[in-house]
Amino acid sequence: MSAPSADSARSALEALRQEISKAVVGQDAAVTGLVIALLCRGHVLLEGVPGVAKTLLVRTLATALELDTRRVQFTPDLMPGDVTGSLIYDSRAATFSFQPGPVFTNLLLADEINRTPPKTQASLLEAMEEHQVSVDGRPHPLPEPFLVAATQNPVEYEGTYPLPEAQLDRFLLKLTIPLPSRDTELDVLTRHAEGFDPRDLAAMGVRPVAGRAEIEAARAAVARTTVSPDVTGYVVDICRATRDSPSLSLGVSPRGATALLSAARAWAWLTGRDYVTPDDVKAFAPPTLRHRVRLRPEAEMEGVTFDSVLHSVLTHTPVPR
Repeated sequence: MSAPSADSARSALEALRQEISKAVVGQDAAVTGLVIALLCRGHVLLEGVPGVAKTLLVRTLATALELDTRRVQFTPDLMPGDVTGSLIYDSRAATFSFQPGPVFTNLLLADEINRTPPKTQASLLEAMEEHQVSVDGRPHPLPEPFLVAATQNPVEYEGTYPLPEAQLDRFLLKLTIPLPSRDTELDVLTRHAEGFDPRDLAAMGVRPVAGRAEIEAARAAVARTTVSPDVTGYVVDICRATRDSPSLSLGVSPRGATALLSAARAWAWLTGRDYVTPDDVKAFAPPTLRHRVRLRPEAEMEGVTFDSVLHSVLTHTPVPR
């Protein structure tokens, strides 16, 4: 069977939105972000209060892409080996063998990742960056594609541990899942009144519309998307401006600049172009950069937010013609 063309791969990924809407209402931006992360081999942090369908969104995405998925509920007593796997002693053979953990999947749902201590949070670092797990000095490669979709509650909620900067920097995007509008919430309740069961996606008619072949074809097409020197310079200027912002104690790292360029490139291809524009960069600057900066305490006390700082940076950074 021949590999799908770039156009057919794009059409298949565009069909995801309609397929996911069979189970999840009003989350188009989050769906787009998850697809962008898959194309960039990145990971996504989903933030929102409990009960806004973060978990359902990820499960539906995995079903629509025909990918293997595992879910880990992060709790204060979760150990690193519960995520990555551990060595098990075989008494009959008198040897240790590696028992893979739930991280060995295509789409790992790390549910409420900020409810577990930093030691367990850090167990994902190598998996996210290197797409492998090292146990007893031996690397164990993870399957491809591999994406971590981590959900977290806002940090002011009781019993949460803020993610360290090194871990946050490994997420390509941080997507904020808002509370639904009144009309959307009415739609959700109507579906439940009519018998919708979020545990039974098949009953809702959710079916695979794309798979590994389409993802690989799309990734190859994204890699061929042209980026002009002016647009590359624009990305660098935006990221350097965050380091000079008086409201920030920590600006965007070079890794963040690379992430912004990758996301803009994938978005340009997904919208049907083979070149990146400054508008593509602007569109993905907030979700790509908001978790890579740190506010100064005095700015935080004055009500300054990450997004307001980024808006100011984008407003004052010259746009190439």
